[in-house]
Amino acid sequence: MTTWRSMRGGLGLVLATGLMGCELLMPPVAPPADTQVNEPPLPPMPLVVPPSQASGDLARYYTRLQNDLLTQGLLRGDGGGADTPFTDTLLARNFVRIALFNEYRDDSDFTRPQATVSKLRRWTQPIRMSVEFGQTVPLDQRAQDTASVSAYAARLSRLSNVPITLTDENPNFRVLFLGEDDRRAYGDRLRELIPTISDATVRTFVNLPRDQLCVVIGTFAPGRSSYTKAIAMIRAEHPNLMRTACIHEELAQGMGLANDSPDARPSIFNDDEEFALLTRHDELLLQMLYDPRLETGMDPATAAPIARAIARDYLEPGAS
Repeated sequence: MTTWRSMRGGLGLVLATGLMGCELLMPPVAPPADTQVNEPPLPPMPLVVPPSQASGDLARYYTRLQNDLLTQGLLRGDGGGADTPFTDTLLARNFVRIALFNEYRDDSDFTRPQATVSKLRRWTQPIRMSVEFGQTVPLDQRAQDTASVSAYAARLSRLSNVPITLTDENPNFRVLFLGEDDRRAYGDRLRELIPTISDATVRTFVNLPRDQLCVVIGTFAPGRSSYTKAIAMIRAEHPNLMRTACIHEELAQGMGLANDSPDARPSIFNDDEEFALLTRHDELLLQMLYDPRLETGMDPATAAPIARAIARDYLEPGAS
């Protein structure tokens, strides 16, 4: 079985912050003149090909979009504050709507969101996450995005207690950064990665409309609710802030918070995109999803009262 969700364009995307690291560079020491040095060959540089006109047009469009959103005062990155209070009742209600509903029907063509009741789905095995790039992605952008995914994956692991390692060995959660040209040629590869994927899902992925900024696909065995694979796709044409927004939302969605809710605030799981980075409210949702008091496969009627009790515990005075 396959689930699908996407982040649509609209009112906001992201306000990102970054950290600069420092590296101490030591001057090289020359070997003695009579010493022969056998240096290992350098690995081949990844192939980078120029993007097409269509990809360039998209990059300019998304840059204008990001600038427009920033001038509107959206893209909050403060995680919520005094103007966005929420109670344990609201937290539990938002959890049920976001974690126990799907954004699309599993048998749909994924062109129109239609929330449907789901069971509690989450990872019950360690996540082996890879970061992969299309040939049109510049090398400096690849380095930046790899670092962003690595830092955010560590945060998701701390919140969920699910081990997440970045590796290219047999990954079960792939994070793809693809340009327009890369994505349109990715259909056969997508079928290789997920042999049971539907033709409708492949068509939507390959022909993704401009207002769908990034997507994530999750798979699980029939009759089961534990994720076995996930693939997140982020458009390489996005400027830095928008790519960071997609990383935050799609990777968290791929952990099992599969739906959006217009009532969730402060939250990135809301199509108004008032908040761009994972908020304190969203961190609690993720912790609730992986709280051992809930069980994988629970239906909403069974999970809802337990979620209310967990939310009360999380927000009681003195709780960390």
